[in-house]
Amino acid sequence: MPKMKTKSSCKKRFKVTASGRVKAGQAGKRHGMIKRSTKFIRTARGTTTLSAPDEKIVKSMMPYAR
Repeated sequence: MPKMKTKSSCKKRFKVTASGRVKAGQAGKRHGMIKRSTKFIRTARGTTTLSAPDEKIVKSMMPYAR
């Protein structure tokens, strides 16, 4: 059986935590920050964990990151 390939895009963007959740950077902070509220900018710092349906998609693209 040949090895399965990991999607390079997922490898660069996501990490799997010890508990099996998928960690990702916060969305919506690339440009247009003047329009955003201070509260939005503050709460969108750092990283976040993906929702269960999104997690399932990402994990299927990263077969060895479990």
